[in-house]
Amino acid sequence: MALARDAALHLLVAAGALLLLAVPPPPRCRATAPRQGALAVYPSDMEQLQFLLNAKFVEAEWFLHAALGRGLDFLDRNLSGGGPRPSGARKADLDFRTTEVAAELGYQEVGHIRAIRQAVGGFPRPPIDLAPDRFAMVMDDAMGVRLDPSFDAYVSPVNFLLASYVFPHVTAAAAMGIGPSLMGYASKRLQASILAVEAGQDTVIRLLLYQRADEPVPPYQGHTVADFTRRISDWRNRMSGCGTKDEGVKVLDWKQGVERRTISNILGAGEDSLVFTWWIN
Repeated sequence: MALARDAALHLLVAAGALLLLAVPPPPRCRATAPRQGALAVYPSDMEQLQFLLNAKFVEAEWFLHAALGRGLDFLDRNLSGGGPRPSGARKADLDFRTTEVAAELGYQEVGHIRAIRQAVGGFPRPPIDLAPDRFAMVMDDAMGVRLDPSFDAYVSPVNFLLASYVFPHVTAAAAMGIGPSLMGYASKRLQASILAVEAGQDTVIRLLLYQRADEPVPPYQGHTVADFTRRISDWRNRMSGCGTKDEGVKVLDWKQGVERRTISNILGAGEDSLVFTWWIN
């Protein structure tokens, strides 16, 4: 009798344990509560976050037009705030995979625009010129020579990726730069979220270019993809006016690589592999 009672008790305990496993515990993945009296967004945060909005408009229109032949107004006219449509943008001649990447990055920028506007308000989309001759001017300046024929950012996947190489890194560095001046807990959360995605976008583009690093960029004889990225990075460093903030996808000497051990430079970073920063005053 006692043995039967003990067996029944063990069965009840086992059944109870199974029930506990079947019932999910209350969610514990809530954000840390802000300190008492803290503001979500301080007035001084608004200008800093809105600074990023200009870059977001440019990136959204660039990636969406290249992938879809349509821009922000096609997805959500309200986000443009009535600003003028971009000029010179068109669908790029891309393969299927590059089109997928461009579309995904474009959609991400739409989300960033929405998030910034919801957090701190916004302004009408500024005039944006995405004509091929604008990219040609940048490439001529970066390469230190007038390319012949003129660089066309829309003509091929590799040209599109090289033109795209100009964008996410700058926005990621700028997002990092405004961090110390933000005071609101919602502002800091938004900045960190945007920074994480921008850094990811930059790495995706760098990886796709690294896979082609040693290939020539037709029709420019003697210039590989890696050479273009180095020169574009040098150009961005000159534009920043504050030292090295970027490097190409392949360094010339392994002593310049990560821990002085690599020539690959897929995930661009500075000393101790910390993110490059453009401080915003």
